[in-house]
Amino acid sequence: MAMRFLFVHGTGVRRERHEALFALVRERLAARFPGAAVESCFWGERFGASMGAGGVSVPGLRTDADGAGDADAAEAAEWGLLLADPLCELRVLAEAGWDTARAADGSGGPEGEDDPFAMPGIRAAGARVLNLLNLLDLLDVPGLPPRPGPDPGFPAGPDGQPAPGAARADELASLLHGTGLAPGFRAALDTVARSEEAARAGERATAEPEARELATALARAVAAAALAAAGAGADADCTAAERDRLVELLTARLGGDARVPGARAAAVLGRLAMRVTTQPLLNARRGALTVGATPALGDILRYQARGAGLRAFLHGRITAAPGPTVLIGHSLGGIALVDLLALEAATGGPVPGAELLVTVGSQAPYLHEIGALTALPPGSALPYGFPRWLNVYDRQDVLSYLAAPVFPGDPRVTDHEVISRQPFPASHSAYWKQPSLYERIEQAVAEAGIG
Repeated sequence: MAMRFLFVHGTGVRRERHEALFALVRERLAARFPGAAVESCFWGERFGASMGAGGVSVPGLRTDADGAGDADAAEAAEWGLLLADPLCELRVLAEAGWDTARAADGSGGPEGEDDPFAMPGIRAAGARVLNLLNLLDLLDVPGLPPRPGPDPGFPAGPDGQPAPGAARADELASLLHGTGLAPGFRAALDTVARSEEAARAGERATAEPEARELATALARAVAAAALAAAGAGADADCTAAERDRLVELLTARLGGDARVPGARAAAVLGRLAMRVTTQPLLNARRGALTVGATPALGDILRYQARGAGLRAFLHGRITAAPGPTVLIGHSLGGIALVDLLALEAATGGPVPGAELLVTVGSQAPYLHEIGALTALPPGSALPYGFPRWLNVYDRQDVLSYLAAPVFPGDPRVTDHEVISRQPFPASHSAYWKQPSLYERIEQAVAEAGIG
């Protein structure tokens, strides 16, 4: 009986893409196996995903005419930039300075003699703020070793009782502890206080309005550095409101006003954040991105929930004609074939005619390793009756995985690397023009004694 190839496409493929892809695969296989039948198993439109309700579940799919949420998007973008580079706002002030900057000798900026933080020889208002920043680690913060002596940041009031600032110190300590930011707080302070950006911005802040803006920028930098140390906020239980309160407390301690970001830095940073961070782009294009991603991501999710129909369809196509069949599955097509062949082998015996399985750029090995493959319990071996398996991968294809290490010692399982020299995602579809793919399939066919 003549050998037959059955091609099973991957996720996100619909009719037009399938026709072009299968024409390429059929041409390459027919050139090497002139007597074999090459057939396709197109399943995308019947078993693939679609947005049945027209995408009404997606915020942003329909344009919000009143522009609601723009301010939140801008704020999220700014903090995205700060988490990636906590010193970026200070860098703006260090480079751009202020339009109304005074002379560097501090003229026009008060240097009160009763200021406990005044530094002899330093007259710039920004220098006083930087001096305060260096003293912030005197706070008795849980997780930090206490420093001896009084906290000069919150001197006692006229009646000998703690000044109102002492209550803010307690709140700051409680906030840092409650959000998981206390362990990285001192390191965040050191990073910011010792930075060249802070020093240069401090030199430019020669008057009180500039010093107050500098205080806000320093506070935001410290908060961002602490959040970044906790995994960009992923490992910290810190809400946006708590983050903002942390900035307020630090800014007040430094003599600034954190109700709004510094005008000079925000004017530059805000525009930059909206251009270079991903969040504004994701927000603006969420609807289009979701619609565009539905065939690819949706097919995978739909198969995980309702894969039995596709497996039954594949079983019918495999057994529809007599003779040995080589099954070639790309991506999700490979997952479905592994599931089908393993289920049938474990319950009713091998699928008739299925002599060789070739998976290309498939996630089946990874899903089995994490216990998400339908047919095989975690850690289990391939059942008796499972055919020979050639698994093809490309290191540049982040959706391709190794199978042989997942089934150690199983002689039926072989991995083969294809080097497309293409970046992802192009590498995920670049297999089909690689001569080495068809050479390896030809070798596997010969090793299986098919034809």
